Amino acid sequence: MKKILPIFLAILGAVALFFIYKKLNPPKLPPNLVQAVGMIDGDLIRLGTKYPGKVQEQRAQDGMPVQKSQLIAALDSKEYQAQKRAVEAKIKAQEQEKAAAAVDLAIAQKSLPQNVKKAKSSLKANEAKLQELQKNIDSLKAVVAQDKKDYNRYKKLYAQNLIQKHLLEQARLKLISDQNRLKALYDQKKALQSAIEAARSTLAQAKSELKRVEALERKLQALGAKIKATKANLAQVEAILRDLNLTSPIEGFVVEKVAQVGEMLPPGGVVATLIDPKTLYLKIFVDTIHTGKIKIGDKGVIFLDAYPNRPIEARVTHVAQKAEFTPKEVAVRSDRIQRVYAVKLTPTKPNPLLKLGLPATGVVSLNGKGLPRSLDELPPL
Repeated sequence: MKKILPIFLAILGAVALFFIYKKLNPPKLPPNLVQAVGMIDGDLIRLGTKYPGKVQEQRAQDGMPVQKSQLIAALDSKEYQAQKRAVEAKIKAQEQEKAAAAVDLAIAQKSLPQNVKKAKSSLKANEAKLQELQKNIDSLKAVVAQDKKDYNRYKKLYAQNLIQKHLLEQARLKLISDQNRLKALYDQKKALQSAIEAARSTLAQAKSELKRVEALERKLQALGAKIKATKANLAQVEAILRDLNLTSPIEGFVVEKVAQVGEMLPPGGVVATLIDPKTLYLKIFVDTIHTGKIKIGDKGVIFLDAYPNRPIEARVTHVAQKAEFTPKEVAVRSDRIQRVYAVKLTPTKPNPLLKLGLPATGVVSLNGKGLPRSLDELPPL
């Protein structure tokens, strides 16, 4: 027993000396590393409504996991429901009006005079005949003019006893015959002109009927356009009603339920706040000495207080451009440091251990080397 006691005291003294040495010689932070503490933060999503409505159903609970497109809350709006009913009634009335116009058009098309095409054809044929007749008249006028010249010439020759009388008589008869033929052609022309005027009158009447049909066709088209526009209004109201069903835009968690069932929300009113775990990051604050050395993309690790030996690989994704006063909850190595810069350390891949609001320690390597594997390798802040 006397031999064991000195050995025990020696071991106890060695242990005491070891702890005294550790206390007097704490581990020092390598110059290529920057250490700071902070809180796990993330990009909160304020799930709100674009339109006013009363909360009819609220499924959100704090901490509840949600899937993308999952219903979070449903709002009810009597105003938009009434608008939908009014637009639906308007569409029904417009469709009935369109159906009646279609019946009117069908009747008008059937009752359209069949002589429309005949009038056009008759007018075209008579105009062609008139043109041809005018050519014959012009030709015969030239013949009659020549007959007159011949007759006058024969009269002079007969007076001089240079021709026989029957030649003069032949010239006179030819003149009279051609003049009668010319008169007959003029009579035909007058008759054709009368026929053309009648055909034009018939065609004008037929065109009047055609205009009524065209007016009915335009009315039918206008009613179709109105129905299309009204249906677009209905689609807009239905889209608003769908937007009153608020769904999660991400796969993540509910951070806080904000609105209660029965609560009336204005446009922009929030029903819950959500977060995507992939957006979680550690926000730390560093002094001005290290800020200029830290760059976007620098390697780092995150240590949670509950898991000091499980480093989470991360990279620097943000370095603040402006300094701010040191937050009360932030620990820094020197009490003289009053202004710090915010730095975000984002995990290289989502980690289930990270939770919003957890305290953590972040370490950034300025050269990408020497990152610790445990918090025990770091001096306490």
